[in-house]
Amino acid sequence: MLAAVVLDWVLGEPPLRWHPLVAFGRLAARLEQVFQGRWGQGSRAQICSGAAAWLLLLVPWIVLAWWLSGVPLLAELTAVLGLYWALGHRSLHDHAQPVFRALQQGEEATARDYAAQIVSRDAATLDIEKSTIESILENGNDAVFGALFWFALAGLPGVVLFRLANTLDASWGYRSPRYLYFGRASARIDDVLNWLPARLTALSYALLGQTGIALRCWRTQAGACDSPNGGPVMAAGAGALGIRLGGPARYRGQWLQKPWLGQGAEPVPEDIPRALRLVRHSVGLWLLVLLALGLLIET
Repeated sequence: MLAAVVLDWVLGEPPLRWHPLVAFGRLAARLEQVFQGRWGQGSRAQICSGAAAWLLLLVPWIVLAWWLSGVPLLAELTAVLGLYWALGHRSLHDHAQPVFRALQQGEEATARDYAAQIVSRDAATLDIEKSTIESILENGNDAVFGALFWFALAGLPGVVLFRLANTLDASWGYRSPRYLYFGRASARIDDVLNWLPARLTALSYALLGQTGIALRCWRTQAGACDSPNGGPVMAAGAGALGIRLGGPARYRGQWLQKPWLGQGAEPVPEDIPRALRLVRHSVGLWLLVLLALGLLIET
C-alpha cells in the first residue's frame, strides 16, 4: 500500500490513453448501448438490464485479479500497480492547486474554468472556493480512502471491485430519465461498498481537524444530504475545517437548494490548500493505522 501511495504521488495519474479506468469507461459506454432497453422499457426490465451489464463488466476483471493474486512473483507487482491505478490522491492536488494559484493571482475567470473541470455545476454561477473544497473532500473518499479500505480488506480483487463499481456509478448512477432505472443497481452497489469507507473518512477528517465541531456537524447535518455517504464525509470535513459548505447550486440550468454543511465562515482561497492538507494527513493516518494492524496480525 505504501509503495502504491508513493507511486501515485510521484507519477500521478497515467496518461489518459493508457489509463485502465478510461478504457473501462469506454467499454461501459459500448455495453450500455447493447443493454439499454434490451428487455423492454419498463422499470423492472431496465433495472435487470443495468444489473446484467454491471455483472458482465465487473465479474471477469475481479476473477482475473483473484487469479493474479495467487501467481508467484506477479502477485505483489499487480497488487501495487492495481492500487496505484485506483488511487487519485495526487490527482486531487493536480486539479485543485491550479484553482488556488489562479485565485491568488486575481484571475477569477481562469480559476472558474479550472473549477468547472472538477465539478458538475454550471460554471457561470458556481462558487469557486466552495465547489473546489467540496470536490476535494468528497473525492478524498471516492478516489483515495475507499480504494485503500478495499485493498486492505480484500487485496487486488477488493480494490478492482471498488474502483470499477465506483466508475460505473459515476457513469450510470444518475437520477435522470436515461439512468433512473438502468443505473439503479450500480448506484445501490456503490452506496453499499462506500458505506464503511465513507464513515472512516469522515472520522479521519474529524480527528485531524476541529474534532468536536466536525462530529457535531456529522451527527446533525449529514442526514439532510441526498447521498448516504457523501453527507458524513462533507459534513465532517466542513466542520473539521471550520467553514460552511453547501447551499444553493445550479446544475444544468436548474437551481437546487443543497443543505448547509459545516460551521463557520464562507470558504476563502486559502481554505483550498487546507482541505488538501486534511486529505494528505488523513492518508498518513490511514497508513500508520494499517501498518500497526499489520504488525499486530503478524505477532
